[in-house]
Amino acid sequence: MKGRIINYRRGLHTQHTNQFIIEVEGIESKEKAATILGKRAVYTTTTGTEIVGSVSKVHGGKGAVLVRFAKGLPGQAIGASIKLA
Repeated sequence: MKGRIINYRRGLHTQHTNQFIIEVEGIESKEKAATILGKRAVYTTTTGTEIVGSVSKVHGGKGAVLVRFAKGLPGQAIGASIKLA
């Protein structure tokens, strides 16, 4: 599956740089998004390094999910594509 990084998980005064909101292709509802919980998310940098995270929870009602990474991704990752396995 493929997805797109939307933004960091954030609040009014905080930004969690190791947690990202991902929009997954083909998933438009909260119920469908719940089926991919626990899957691995892999972001590949321009140098070929892979940074791995996992889908931890559903974000909102339109099928977006929250992915937690062990280490934060660079800011250039926002808007980039990501693979879900």
